Amino acid sequence: MTVAGLLLAAGSGSRIGGPKALLEIGGSTLVQRGVTLLRDGGCTPVLVVLGAHAEDVRGLVDGDVVVAADWADGIGASLRAGLTALADGPSSACVVALVDQPLVGVEAVRRLLAVADRADAAVATYDGEPRNPVLLSRAVWEEVAFLAVGDVGARPWLRANADRVLSVSCDGTGSATDVDTADSLAAVRDLLR
Repeated sequence: MTVAGLLLAAGSGSRIGGPKALLEIGGSTLVQRGVTLLRDGGCTPVLVVLGAHAEDVRGLVDGDVVVAADWADGIGASLRAGLTALADGPSSACVVALVDQPLVGVEAVRRLLAVADRADAAVATYDGEPRNPVLLSRAVWEEVAFLAVGDVGARPWLRANADRVLSVSCDGTGSATDVDTADSLAAVRDLLR
């Protein structure tokens, strides 16, 4: 199977004062960390969805990008743009990661790839709670995109189709902690020192 990586990095970062994709942690921007996560996890190709400050972020991406014209509508617009762009390629599934979760570990992506041929979707769980990243089979991309509206991504489809979703424990592989505020950014930086 060919499993693509899809990094959603289109937001403006209004709560943190600028695009999260441009934030630096440990000498790398969050967009660079996200691309590395997906590549090192085994995804190929890796597609980054941009929006706010797309031209500033594009120069930092070593790989394919697509700009979600309606990115300001929320994460749903970014997910739809990414899935639409991937539909033109040969990938049989994709792993969706979020740019603002720099503590997700490569092993979480690998665990999702290991079950790619066994489920329509798979969700990384931490302490039993579903989080990110998420694996989506090509067979469900259209359904997921249809339900991804506003500030929700794949969650509506995943909840409506729980019998088609495999939970993959990713305890001990990292954390799906979001970097949404200056305080959470400082906490992540401290943790990685």
